[in-house]
Amino acid sequence: MTNSRPKNNWHVPSRLIIAFGIATAAALAITACTSTPTQTPASSTAPPSGATPSNDTTAGGKTGSATLRGLDKARVQETFQTLAKELLVPGAAMMLRTTQGDINLTYGVTSAGGTTSVSLDDHIRIGSITKTWTGTVILQLVQEGKLKLEDPVSKYRPDVPNGDNITIEQLLTMRSGIYNYSESYELSKALDTTPQRVWTPEELVAIALPLPVYFGPGKGFHYSNTNTVLLGLIAEKLDGKGFGQIVRDRILGPLGLNQTSFPASDSSGLPEPFSRGYMYMDNLLTLSTTKLPADLIAKAQDGSLKPNDYTNANPSWTWAAGQGVSTAGDLVTMAEGLTDGRLLNPDLQKKRMDSLVPVDADNAGAALYGMALAQFGPLYGHTGELPGYNTFMGRDPQNKVTLVVWTNLAPAPDGRDPASTIAKAIIGDLYGAAPSGPATRSTSDTAPPG
Repeated sequence: MTNSRPKNNWHVPSRLIIAFGIATAAALAITACTSTPTQTPASSTAPPSGATPSNDTTAGGKTGSATLRGLDKARVQETFQTLAKELLVPGAAMMLRTTQGDINLTYGVTSAGGTTSVSLDDHIRIGSITKTWTGTVILQLVQEGKLKLEDPVSKYRPDVPNGDNITIEQLLTMRSGIYNYSESYELSKALDTTPQRVWTPEELVAIALPLPVYFGPGKGFHYSNTNTVLLGLIAEKLDGKGFGQIVRDRILGPLGLNQTSFPASDSSGLPEPFSRGYMYMDNLLTLSTTKLPADLIAKAQDGSLKPNDYTNANPSWTWAAGQGVSTAGDLVTMAEGLTDGRLLNPDLQKKRMDSLVPVDADNAGAALYGMALAQFGPLYGHTGELPGYNTFMGRDPQNKVTLVVWTNLAPAPDGRDPASTIAKAIIGDLYGAAPSGPATRSTSDTAPPG
């Protein structure tokens, strides 16, 4: 992506770690959409026309009583397996927790062409789900009186242009207007030519700050990894520790996430057991589209085109915005801890849950995003994507439903985000709005235009 991309286009290229996050939030914002959205390429997904789950959405992103229908385990299994096969993922996993029962499912293998079956214990890169950790740490520092949401970013980072008018809260809610370094040609080219390069957070910020802002502070919404990297640097300054240690002390330890980590930036490996991650494209190509040409999609489908292995590409270019590693089981615990108030006092937890607002106030079907937290219909959580990995994590605290899905391919050859597509369909199954069959799910995935 270059700076010529329209300012209001929040359709982020699939390889970026929020690609799934905002697109799926838009797709699953359970509001009274009455028209069929315009078809868009890449990672955007949405409920099929006429199949919007029933839910009442009120101000601040709070939901009314979303109605669960009886848990049909056979249907959920069919949805998961059919879409995983259709999306050509080598492997996938899902965990569903409900008061009506639990479902644990795996599909395929940990490496393309391999024979080792996926397990729920496999470690994967979780991308932008890491942002929920960063946001939680910042809110804990607010809780401790070490900073305020209304503080200007210039108080901690005087190098940020117009930083006197950008608040900590605007960094959290993606309303600062600061350029997203992940959308730069410079970064994408470097990721392709030097995939093992170790990036420092200061190098990432240095890419973004000289580039034009998207809008004035608080005047719009644009997902920017720069916001979260700045928050991570501010957290280090205030807590006097490295970000990895901060996460271990404040998030992973208290929640008992023993299989989750924030690896050192110079580490490109994954803990055993792990699933390898694949992508058909390179980073530069995804700046314009995440969908392969029709002839290459056909070759991917017949097996003559193989995906590229991105497992050991160094993820330091994401740092506090996406460097985390976890497992399906730990992600379930994480989703529940984030939404059930285990990490913040009641006042800050309520403020965070109430912070979710549409990213486009003029679009009733727009995504909802708040303080490093997204809303997917009745589920709150986040999503993540790195080259080769796509992950969904959501929790409905009212109905006590938790859903985690991950895939070891991202994006699919047709541009869809595999885990978000699967999660969207399963949410439809759970809340009484699933389409009539798998074919419907796959052919009518649309999203609001950028």
